[in-house]
Amino acid sequence: MSLSRLLRFLLLAPLAVLASCSLHLPSPAAARQRVPMAMAREPKVETVPIYLLSDDLHTGLVFDSKWLEESGYARPAEIAESRWVAMSWGDEVAYRQSEWLSPLQVFQALFTPTPSVMECIPIDWKVERVCHHQQVFLAEVPRANGPALAAFLNGCAVKRPDGRPLTLAPSSWGEGRLIRCPKNYSYYFPRICNVWTAQSLRSCGLSIETSKALSAEGLVRQATSRENGFRKVWDPARQVATAGRL
Repeated sequence: MSLSRLLRFLLLAPLAVLASCSLHLPSPAAARQRVPMAMAREPKVETVPIYLLSDDLHTGLVFDSKWLEESGYARPAEIAESRWVAMSWGDEVAYRQSEWLSPLQVFQALFTPTPSVMECIPIDWKVERVCHHQQVFLAEVPRANGPALAAFLNGCAVKRPDGRPLTLAPSSWGEGRLIRCPKNYSYYFPRICNVWTAQSLRSCGLSIETSKALSAEGLVRQATSRENGFRKVWDPARQVATAGRL
């Protein structure tokens, strides 16, 4: 093989691998049976609040715990009952390691399939006060979409013999746990944390294009559209600016 052909192979091989990888996480059929967000504006449609959390790179969601469990979600045995539950998804090393990732670890997380985890953290206070370091958005979604969301979240977890999610370590903050995800839920670019958030929101009935939600900014832009209805209820940058003027 000539040098030019070898270089071409080395440059195109990673692209071929990425092209063969699915952008989406596996989604049970039940997770796709949802009521559109437009129905949430109908007077007789019962709704529930959900929160979207965002910083410059990462996004997560906060759900009403009672609604989620009544809809069929299997709460980890180690997680206490609570008013809310904060959830997100991503590379296992990034969640478990307290130090910054090394350049090699960043490369491995983005460009090679790596084990993933779903974080589950109970919250019993105001969401915007607990998650005050992130932008917080709020929307009302049809209560009837609970089973679709629960099906998607249940699918993201390896199960114990009793049917509850298998957990492997404490959460990165709070009193939660990291849930082991199945092998076919591996993390890599472009299947990153915001893809999980996008698919969770789709299960709630929102109209989200996953390909335009790879960045936190792209996801928030879609979530706050008139069609989807999220509104900002907390902005840490604004709070800092206000404090600086006092």
